[in-house]
Amino acid sequence: MSTTKIEPKRWDALSDPERARIMARSQIDIDSLVEQARPIVQAVQHEGDAALIRYARQLDQADLTSRGIAVSPAEFDQAEAELPRELREAIDFSIENIRRFHQAQVERAMITVEVRPGIIASERSTPIERVGLYVPSGRGSFPSMLYMLAVPAVLAEVPLLAVTTPPRPDGSVDPAVLYAARRCGLERVYRAGGAQAVAALAFGTETVPAVCKIVGPGSAWVAAAKRIVADRVDVGVPAGPSESIVLADESAQAWKVSLDLMIEAEHGSDSSALLVTPSEKLAREVALQVSSLIEEVPEPRKTFLRDVFTGYGGIIVTSGEDQAVEIVNDFAPEHLLITCRDSRAVASRITNASEILIGEHTAFSLANYATGPNAVLPTGGWARTFGPVSVRDFRKSSSLIEVTPRGYEAMKDHVIALADSEGFYTHAMALRRRDEGSTPS
Repeated sequence: MSTTKIEPKRWDALSDPERARIMARSQIDIDSLVEQARPIVQAVQHEGDAALIRYARQLDQADLTSRGIAVSPAEFDQAEAELPRELREAIDFSIENIRRFHQAQVERAMITVEVRPGIIASERSTPIERVGLYVPSGRGSFPSMLYMLAVPAVLAEVPLLAVTTPPRPDGSVDPAVLYAARRCGLERVYRAGGAQAVAALAFGTETVPAVCKIVGPGSAWVAAAKRIVADRVDVGVPAGPSESIVLADESAQAWKVSLDLMIEAEHGSDSSALLVTPSEKLAREVALQVSSLIEEVPEPRKTFLRDVFTGYGGIIVTSGEDQAVEIVNDFAPEHLLITCRDSRAVASRITNASEILIGEHTAFSLANYATGPNAVLPTGGWARTFGPVSVRDFRKSSSLIEVTPRGYEAMKDHVIALADSEGFYTHAMALRRRDEGSTPS
């Protein structure tokens, strides 16, 4: 097969449909999968474990009849025993970094506010009762996804945490995921992936508990299933196919930019990876180097890279820094790396990005595994309104309000006036006639 040819594109020369195609990325393709995923979701809803076992055989080529759906304690022991020491140490190192960062997010009790004399209000934070963590494995081993989800969930003190992850052909579960789960304090792990796992968590089966919220990234099938069950369960941060932008100017080194540009692209053919730069020279150099580097990558990652850089990825040349920043903010990427003469100044102009990495040493790889902030991030442009997964994703808030007689008298007439103006008769009556039944007989 010939070398992948990457042609830098000038933003000003692109048509509106071409620009729209870049902005839409692969998220748009999920729409077509929703109806295909619906029968799977419905089967799990009605048949429970039997459907999970059937789909494991059909879709994962895994026979679960002997192992069952739930992972046993002995499998956790075996996973720890067989995992190489250097990998265990790397997981431990990363878990500690993630814990140190997320510990700062643990909410303290809100100070009670006396809004006015006799009107006392506060806020109480409590953990969500049951949460499902989805850990993908279709394109590799992802213990990092496990601890990115588990650490904040455990810090949030969620009473029930259920992990679903696809089984391997022999029915086993990735030992690195099991090791990370145990290190985070979780041992409720189930062999289920794809749309069927989402359905199991949403509706519950004989083995998998139903949850109130599902958190974690996955394939387009997972994203499609989440759309189907979204009216029943909170499906959390919209996390679909990976996407990234490298924003670089003429000061950046083409070699490092090329290496960084490929990182997120190797997640899959549905990933998106863009270099946005005002430097035509840098664009040309990176195009040549990435084309060459792709040939060094083993399969299936090589095919993923080729597909991305001839599909949802590429190199965009802008008229200047202002246009580059505008494109990034319009795209609202999951991952953004800034390598410019003054990267911090450029970063201050970014308003829509889930993760902003600053400087040539802050490779996407580091943030994906071990810098501390969460690597489970909103995709598909949802960085405009969502942020990274955090402790707050696993807790909910309640307002606590108490009004004393003094506060009641201060508020009553104002609220009656507002209720009258909005036409809410009983709102006002509850205050106007409140004392009628208070006189002893």
